[in-house]
Amino acid sequence: MKTVEISLNSIDKVKSFVNEITKFDYDFDLVSGRYVIDAKSIMGIFSLDLSKPITLNIHAENDVEDILNVLRPYIV
Repeated sequence: MKTVEISLNSIDKVKSFVNEITKFDYDFDLVSGRYVIDAKSIMGIFSLDLSKPITLNIHAENDVEDILNVLRPYIV
């Protein structure tokens, strides 16, 4: 598992983020305080406080570098 901090401070960023990670067949969790939600859920993401950076847990054994390259625009 790899953990990174990301910023999703606009509606367009949330939409493009979800579109990018749904291309991968791995689980992604967003952690904000005591809440853990599926990062592929747009409704779940909008339930979080998006004004602060959010922790993204990437549950992938392989392809971690490819995933990080795709997520580079969102990583803090």
